[in-house]
Amino acid sequence: MADLNLTPYEDIYSEIKETLLLSRNQAYSAVNFAMVQAYWQIGRIIVEHEQNGNVRAGYGKSVLQELSSRLTRDFGKGFSVRTLQQMKKFYVMFPNTNALRSQLTWTHCRLLLSVESEQARQWYMDEAIVKYSVLNDAQQVFASRYRFALSTAEELQREIEAERKRIEEQEG
Repeated sequence: MADLNLTPYEDIYSEIKETLLLSRNQAYSAVNFAMVQAYWQIGRIIVEHEQNGNVRAGYGKSVLQELSSRLTRDFGKGFSVRTLQQMKKFYVMFPNTNALRSQLTWTHCRLLLSVESEQARQWYMDEAIVKYSVLNDAQQVFASRYRFALSTAEELQREIEAERKRIEEQEG
């Protein structure tokens, strides 16, 4: 029996595998961003109806409960009253759709809702886009593992020193 040399096929396979993984990641990102935009739109619709007086303060909670029940019945889980309130807050915090980042997931966005400072929120969005939007080797990284606290000056200084040492050791 002849010995098959698979080396020429490895290059082809690797290139095809890379193409498929890239395409899957792009599809995942596109679907994810479409859902983030949908949640933003839901928040906008609710807020605009409330601001136009269609929902008075006393009726607001019952309206969200009714919406939650009907959306859950028609579309499944993910439309609790709490989630609808998060969608409202999402719209209020990001009233300009151009501020939405296609690289961030709904999980990222929900976590950003707890950050009151607009400057800190912007910093976290930028940080989450190097670190958490790129999928390496088809591995997902979850935003819930991201720490939402600004480092102190001392912590930053320690990190800079550790990085400097690491670089010096590599060069030495």
